[in-house]
Amino acid sequence: MSRNALIQFIFFVTGLAALPACADSFSLPATNSISRVVTVTDANALFDYQPEAGVVQSMVNRGITTMAGTRDVSAAWLTFVSTNDIIGIKVFSASGEICGTRPAVAAAVVHGLLQAGIPARHIVIWDKDRDDLRAAGYFSLGKQLGVRVASATATGYDPTNFYLPDSPVIGILHYGDLEFGQKGNDIGKKSYVSMLVSRQFTRIISIAPLMNNNDVGVYGHLYNVAIGSVDNTFRFEEDAGRLANAVPEIYAMQSVGDKVVLNITDALLGQYEGGPNGLLQYSDVLDELWFSRDPVALDTLAADKLKSERVAHDAAKFEFHTDLYTNAALLELGFNDPAKITVEKVR
Repeated sequence: MSRNALIQFIFFVTGLAALPACADSFSLPATNSISRVVTVTDANALFDYQPEAGVVQSMVNRGITTMAGTRDVSAAWLTFVSTNDIIGIKVFSASGEICGTRPAVAAAVVHGLLQAGIPARHIVIWDKDRDDLRAAGYFSLGKQLGVRVASATATGYDPTNFYLPDSPVIGILHYGDLEFGQKGNDIGKKSYVSMLVSRQFTRIISIAPLMNNNDVGVYGHLYNVAIGSVDNTFRFEEDAGRLANAVPEIYAMQSVGDKVVLNITDALLGQYEGGPNGLLQYSDVLDELWFSRDPVALDTLAADKLKSERVAHDAAKFEFHTDLYTNAALLELGFNDPAKITVEKVR
């Protein structure tokens, strides 16, 4: 039985949503029996909630060399990417520069890639919305580093590459969506992949903040990459059940998740309430960065960490939907079972 056929069978017997109509356009990545997570901690990483650039750079260097098993930073980066790759660094900028993906972390990744010999023209910092990127300081950062900063929406969407759920929900299209302003029976049923992702990038590095999502636990790597890569997403984001099905299915597309080679959770701060709005009063200073090839493992650990932070602060309790991570594990995107996740701590 083929891998896709096996997954279809699993969805059938468990009653979960079926694979998207474009399922034959992606291949499922091979997984190991254990997912490895490396966490780097430095108590000097933040000062007055602002990252110390030199300390963050050292943390990124330690994380990537530990992941690669070498002391050479350049060699470590070249185990994930090559000098011929066009590399998209996916950030989460909607929450601003203090509570979203912190520009200092993205800058440290860029410096590492440049040191490894990746041409500056091959590096792109990106997110979905141009205004969010600008407000979070990424256009200024890109100018400073000599790399491109790009918006998925402003770049446009690929009419030949799309996600169509098995039971499509018609979305209310917004300006920037490919089919905005069009009429017809099937208009609004598809989510098109950004041309940045489908036609430009050969590799993607995801940097997601440790920030809560009341529906699915965390604005993590699965959400960061999947929702950032396609249009017509409001139909999923307003319903936790739809989101739990759509996010892993979009991520599993060959043109999307197959390009992700590294995930970094920006856990310098952990915001346990209020996401995606940046609210420092609901945040703890953790001074950590987490690294893994497995987005499911990182997101699972992140959701558990934020749950423990809410308990520690006697904050409002809520039960988020864990189906997203179960579905992602069924699609072999990674592991959501703590017994299959090993955490290596570096200080």
